[in-house]
Amino acid sequence: MEHHPPTRTRKLKSDFISTLPQNIIEDILTRIPLQEALRTSVLSKKWRHTWRGMPKLVFTDNMVNHLRIQLNKYKLISAIFHVLLFHNGPTIVEFRCSVGELHMESEFAQILSVLARGNTVKEFIFISDNRSNKLPVSFFALQGLEHVHLENCTLEPPLTFNGVSSLTVMNFQNVEVSAQVLQHFISKCPLLQSFILIEVGKGIESVPAGGNNFTLVDLFQCVPLLEGFGITKHYMKYLCAGGMPHKLPASLVHLSYLFLHVCLVEQNEISSALCIIRSSPVLGRIVFLMDNNDKSPVQQTPANFLDPEGYPDLNLDHLEMLEIHNYSNLPLEMEFVKLIIAKSPELEEVRIRLNSNVSADEERKMLKEMLLLPFPRASPSAKLIIVSP
Repeated sequence: MEHHPPTRTRKLKSDFISTLPQNIIEDILTRIPLQEALRTSVLSKKWRHTWRGMPKLVFTDNMVNHLRIQLNKYKLISAIFHVLLFHNGPTIVEFRCSVGELHMESEFAQILSVLARGNTVKEFIFISDNRSNKLPVSFFALQGLEHVHLENCTLEPPLTFNGVSSLTVMNFQNVEVSAQVLQHFISKCPLLQSFILIEVGKGIESVPAGGNNFTLVDLFQCVPLLEGFGITKHYMKYLCAGGMPHKLPASLVHLSYLFLHVCLVEQNEISSALCIIRSSPVLGRIVFLMDNNDKSPVQQTPANFLDPEGYPDLNLDHLEMLEIHNYSNLPLEMEFVKLIIAKSPELEEVRIRLNSNVSADEERKMLKEMLLLPFPRASPSAKLIIVSP
């Protein structure tokens, strides 16, 4: 029997990746560290320029520190500019760098200027470790942006900023921004469809304001096309200071996803949440993160404050999913859940994640109240899922 050497088979297998379509290869390269993707240029002539078509460039602390060991600061910056100069133009750029700690503030501004000239960046992600890091003016020259994700930085647009007409998604996490700046920014982004404004950990101690001249009502008027909105307690409390109207002046006719971080022992926060819900006729999913309600001072509210019969204009005809996190099983929380269930004829699932302080006995009592005791249900077939900590 004749035996053929396995060389050809091994060669075919080893070169399999090179036979893939160019866009698949480029996608694979975006999933490995940038410095490793650049090294593929020495594999063969075919691979020499492949990295130039990578749709996403990610600059991280690990990459920068690794290069700084081998290069001095100026050669490092030169290497980064070399990548940007010869790249065909990334559509997604991500910086996970301690820009201030690396003393690269001016160089970072120059990098953004280069990206702005190319006008190819559609998605920009900036994750810093220090909220005092101020985004450079050159960031606001990225006029082709569609998605922006900012974490732990300060946002101060120049007076000449005229908005980003193509921006549709904006996520702010621990971003230092005044009410006036926030209004100036979003009012110039007419196509905004998703806006998330959150703080994590200890949160922001104070939002620089200079007067509460910009409220949540004003915010919603700036974003008529909004489809998804999320806000955590600190921002919500600040933007809702002074109370919210019974209903917004203009309904949020596109809003289908809502995330709210609220304290349901404060009547003002309940009213604010109900104002938003009442003004959103096509909501399909609501997510509540309960503030540590069990540790908050209980305020006096009327016994029938959340009686479904008292809300004839609250109609959640499209709501399919209700999620509640950090549920403490306080009476007002239970009544709030019952109100939403009573007004949602298309509801498919109610998922409640319990606070760690809820005992097993309290959990059983809650299940009995929600499953066995009668209360109005617009959708009797909705599934109830309780998740213990």
